[in-house]
Amino acid sequence: MNYTRQLLGGLFILLISGLFFACNDDDEPMMPMPNPTGNATTYQLGPVSNPSISGTAEFVENDDNTVTINLQLSGTSTGGMHPAHIHFNTAAEGGDIALSLGMVDGSTGMASVTVDALDDGTPISYSGLLNFDGYINVHNSMQDLGTLLAQGDIGQNALTGESKVYQLGSVDVDGIMGTATFRERENGEALAQIMLENTPDGGMHPAHIHLNTAAEGGAIAFSFNPVDGTSGMSMTNVAELDNGDAFGYDDVLGFDGYINVHLSMDDLATIVAQGDIGQNELTGMTKTYMLGEKDVAGISGTATFSQRVNGETLGEIMLENTPDGGMHPAHIHLNTALEGGAIAFSFNPVDGTSGMSKTNIATLDDGTAITYEELMDFDGYINVHLSMEELATIVAQGDIGQNELTGESTTYNLREVDVPGISGTAEFKERANGSTLAIIMLENTPEDGMHPAHIHNNSAEMGGPIAFTFNPVDGASGMSMTNIMMLDDDTPITYEELLTYNGYINVHLSMEQLATIVAQGNIGSNSN
Repeated sequence: MNYTRQLLGGLFILLISGLFFACNDDDEPMMPMPNPTGNATTYQLGPVSNPSISGTAEFVENDDNTVTINLQLSGTSTGGMHPAHIHFNTAAEGGDIALSLGMVDGSTGMASVTVDALDDGTPISYSGLLNFDGYINVHNSMQDLGTLLAQGDIGQNALTGESKVYQLGSVDVDGIMGTATFRERENGEALAQIMLENTPDGGMHPAHIHLNTAAEGGAIAFSFNPVDGTSGMSMTNVAELDNGDAFGYDDVLGFDGYINVHLSMDDLATIVAQGDIGQNELTGMTKTYMLGEKDVAGISGTATFSQRVNGETLGEIMLENTPDGGMHPAHIHLNTALEGGAIAFSFNPVDGTSGMSKTNIATLDDGTAITYEELMDFDGYINVHLSMEELATIVAQGDIGQNELTGESTTYNLREVDVPGISGTAEFKERANGSTLAIIMLENTPEDGMHPAHIHNNSAEMGGPIAFTFNPVDGASGMSMTNIMMLDDDTPITYEELLTYNGYINVHLSMEQLATIVAQGNIGSNSN
């Protein structure tokens, strides 16, 4: 019985004690601590003024509809107290304080606050914060709010991890180049970061997205925040074009545009960096053709075709030794350079001072669409002319597409026969389409002579009828160049078939003296 009384008495004392400790000084019951539901999201806080300070912001959902926000920074110093806030908008745009997060203790790098409303009393929940249009700033101190230690977008502005980098090459100022990086946000918008090298300290460089390709030029479609010359950086939120049309991350990837970064607001004509973006981006697939000198000694170069994402082509002509101030028309013509043909496409003229021309190739001059892949198989050649007034003077020329030379070649000797001292070679060069460029080169031909040349059937020792007729050898140069695709009877013949052909070459003194052979040599299967 006494034991029962003692037990009941002990339970009573415990009950009274529990009620006592559950009350505050005003004898009011204390609220129980919230318990996490298990839902949590962490955002990254990147460095701003001090590259060694960075961290995270963890948002934890509680079962009483509150949210606990835990800040954890690394690199802070003992004794410092760093105010932290959630601001409206993106970090790139800036905005007013929406929610105060207390002070980050520099000794631990930590701060924690539990909230259920913004500073203005507007209720806020865990799901509301995950969709909030805002960002976090951590400041150096209450006395130095202008110095940011760490910063990061949150909610709908958080980055998904998807990004696209475009190269910005130097243009009018040597050495200034960099990248434009677009990062996708949760809401489909984009954070655009331009980063340039070698910009002058103190400069402010306007930057824009323009319509079309850089080779074509076009109006401004979107304006970035200017690039700070001291840091070389610009950060801009991308949500709409300058005209108000929606413009997000996915729109950037398919946009028909390019980026220009200018020297200054007072000198917009000087482009310090430039690059195609979106559908105009280059895929990395390129093809370079040689442009050899023709009528002007020393002028030669290349034509490079680069594939774009949309299948179009950037055509770049680069010549050496063009005269300063000259403007040199350039075209793609039909057929091989040997055959000649009508103009199929007109490039932007080559600037003689730089030796360069850049042109976007999407359609031929007659409006026919042409892709990069189709250019690789085009039956054509390039002519670069001296000027609009002297189109007959070709300064550089080269076959392209299916007419390009593969690098495979075979040379046959042509020995002297009836005229002492005249001899040379016949070189067969393979084209991409399997046809052949034939070059006959003789020494000691008379300057005013024109020397018919043929491939005959059989060996020179046996003799045989004519199978193919070359362009005559010019006595002044000793040269003949001929495209071989079929024999005189229209039988097709390839480079590989020529290498095994049962034939020989005769070069005659003239049309009136065909019986006089000035040079001769076996080819194909008869060669040794």
